[in-house]
Amino acid sequence: MVNDSRVGETVGRDAGLGFTGVAIWRGHADEALAAILVEWTRWLLDERRVADHTIAAYHRDLGQFLSFIAEHKGETPSPKGLEALNPSDFRAWLAKRSTGGLKRTSLARGLSVVRNFFRWCERNGRLTNQAIQAVRSPRLPHSIPKPLSPTDAKDVIDMARTANITDAPWIGLRDAALFTLLYGCGLRISEALGLTRGQIEGVVESLLVDGKGGKQRMVPVLPIVQESIAAYISACPYPLSIDAKVFRGARGGPLNPGVAQMRMRMARRALGLSDTATPHALRHSFATHLLAGGGDLRAIQELLGHASLSTTQRYTDVETDRLMAEYRSAHPRAT
Repeated sequence: MVNDSRVGETVGRDAGLGFTGVAIWRGHADEALAAILVEWTRWLLDERRVADHTIAAYHRDLGQFLSFIAEHKGETPSPKGLEALNPSDFRAWLAKRSTGGLKRTSLARGLSVVRNFFRWCERNGRLTNQAIQAVRSPRLPHSIPKPLSPTDAKDVIDMARTANITDAPWIGLRDAALFTLLYGCGLRISEALGLTRGQIEGVVESLLVDGKGGKQRMVPVLPIVQESIAAYISACPYPLSIDAKVFRGARGGPLNPGVAQMRMRMARRALGLSDTATPHALRHSFATHLLAGGGDLRAIQELLGHASLSTTQRYTDVETDRLMAEYRSAHPRAT
């Protein structure tokens, strides 16, 4: 059930206050606009197949925008009211969020959500406002992925395996299996934790992964990944049905992403690694090490499930930085 006072704080799809219910927008929009917002949400869920947590984030950003407009204009947002907004109104919203201490990445994400909504409205004949197109997205700092070295990735997995060797050996095997899967197959943490026993047990050469937006992709599975998962399943003290999530928490429920991140923090602290050594860094390491080994960029894009090649191209920056560092340290005239 969704809390009316803070849009998208909790997750729910149906009933009176779910993602698809008008009541979620109470206080943020008049009845006509609320109905449009529900249509947009259903489109995201049914056609774009956007994940629940992403919908919740979209609702928060759009809800904050509508709350600002209500205060800024002194009236409940309506379709006609949104059509009358000019570029200065959108810029005032961004300025207000910026003074609140939000990072540029958060500002850009919020503007992207609002643009998405207005674009959908125009395509579907609900309302039209071209003013938002005149608003520039905040310039984002150029960042590159921060992978682990091959040695550090191996050490993290070994550390995870032995961390609970005395109290609960199966938990160490679980963590090692999860981290090996992330590094060996390049999965997102949500993709790995979403796998069922039926999907993964007995897998020989490839694995069908449910990625972002409901898109599926095939990824090859290394023998070491198979062995690590088999060792964990064999040691897991809880019964795992074919449809059950394969990675379990200490009490037998599905493993929480926060717990996996905590286990990674424990391993990196024990090894003296930086804070950038996260579960997602293992995915970065998968891509970077493939590229360094001569992997084709298009093939890596497919393995990672990136919709755009430009996202995958960030890993070429990592490799360029590495080569330049080696050049500077080895060339006689570099100093």
